[in-house]
Amino acid sequence: MDLLNDSDENTCLYSGLACIFLTFSYVGSLYIWRSKLNRTDSLSRSPSHEDGDHPRTIKRRFFSVFCMMLIAPIFTFTLVKEETLERGTLREYMGFRLSGMIAALIIPLLLTATLFLGPLTMHFIAGTWRLYTNPVIWISSFQELVWLRNHVMAPISEEWVFRSCMMPLLLQCLDPLTAVFTGPFLFGIAHFHHVHELLSGGHSIKSALFISLFQFSFTTVFGAYSAYLFLRTGHFFAPLVAHVFCNHLGFPNFFEVLRFPLLQRIIIIINYFLGLYLWIYLLVPLTSPSIYGNKLELLT
Repeated sequence: MDLLNDSDENTCLYSGLACIFLTFSYVGSLYIWRSKLNRTDSLSRSPSHEDGDHPRTIKRRFFSVFCMMLIAPIFTFTLVKEETLERGTLREYMGFRLSGMIAALIIPLLLTATLFLGPLTMHFIAGTWRLYTNPVIWISSFQELVWLRNHVMAPISEEWVFRSCMMPLLLQCLDPLTAVFTGPFLFGIAHFHHVHELLSGGHSIKSALFISLFQFSFTTVFGAYSAYLFLRTGHFFAPLVAHVFCNHLGFPNFFEVLRFPLLQRIIIIINYFLGLYLWIYLLVPLTSPSIYGNKLELLT
């Protein structure tokens, strides 16, 4: 019995260290290409500094993150014990199966859009929603590296590393609800590297820390939501579509409401609260494991 406890403790130790290693390696992979890239276009607003939006930097980081996506599952395959896989295969624990896939692609997206009912109302009133019907906008977007980073590479790589590869390791040591809030803490830390870019961009230490702390808080909360979707639906694609949607809309700009006429302002504010209420009300029923054919039912 003591040997079993020692074995369990070692499993948790190695799993925890692996998650910490993957977190810092993911961030470190973004900075192994150390070079000063200058903005030479007319949009430059700051002195010469390493620019995270420079095309060469983005391409290099694409390669680095892709390598991390190849490395991360090695830890998962190596460290997950057979005893952990009580309810399904490792592939299912990592969120990949055909049953319920269509539901996982649609319902979590609609659920997340409900939370953003206020900002979506502003888009509708302002008429910017019409841009989504223009094929030229979509074609140009897929040719833009910054757009591909924010809408494709970042969501896929982060959900793969922090959800598919890390969650099975965390579930060996923690109950599912605790894992929902522990993994996202590492996910939030992974976004704290932006303080370096903010300082390089001319921000003061106080400003850079405030912005980074806000990003840390926001990404940690989103990470918990994403992990919740992952465990409830049992699908990789459920948190992925939510991640893409949130990256696209960004954090709501509440002050933008003041730019609208009074009546429209009232409608927008009502929809902000209505969206939050509907999201809370629908969160549990719309993520029911039965909808997605999730036989693991790790979080009920």
